[in-house]
Amino acid sequence: MSVLVGIAGGTGSGKTSFAQELRGRLGEERCVTLAQDSYYKDGSVLSAEDRAAINYDHPDAFDTSLLIQDLRDLKAGRPVPHLTYDHAAYSRRVLPDPLSPRPVILLEGILILAEEPLRRLMDIKLFIDTDPDVRILRRLSRDLTERRRSFESVQRQYLTSVRPMHLEFVEPSKRYADLIVPEGAQNEVALELVAARIQAILAAAPALR
Repeated sequence: MSVLVGIAGGTGSGKTSFAQELRGRLGEERCVTLAQDSYYKDGSVLSAEDRAAINYDHPDAFDTSLLIQDLRDLKAGRPVPHLTYDHAAYSRRVLPDPLSPRPVILLEGILILAEEPLRRLMDIKLFIDTDPDVRILRRLSRDLTERRRSFESVQRQYLTSVRPMHLEFVEPSKRYADLIVPEGAQNEVALELVAARIQAILAAAPALR
């Protein structure tokens, strides 16, 4: 069995950075990280019109049942396929190296706390709470530089889906968090608290060490 830590928060809130800092404190060799983004439903067979209509910020965009199964397998000590999502091709791909079970599983994603079956699997539930203006600037920078998108397309997506879905699904899921973390990876106190809690769980269950 493994300790499953859920790290939620809005787009650009710093979930990935928080997970990376946590890994550094716990030891890279003791952690495996999964991103909810890797579990988008494959859209490679859809028409161009249907692809354009995909709302990546809605719960229905994710293959949550597959994510749940993979988490159960990892917690039970079984390796799972290493997935990634190619936004340019609208396709979900399997990478050559499978994900091996580790004492600590870090799951990060915008909507992981909005799904009750996912929450039931988590031992620790976190919500990274970052100001909206900071989040949108990070999102804009990422989409312009990493995904080579135009400013107009990023603006349109933010106004039509990202912001409305954040208000409808992401922000309300904050109430399910065990700990709300302002400032993300810059919050040293939160990082130390979470790391200490994980260490305590591991120490109480020798099989998890």
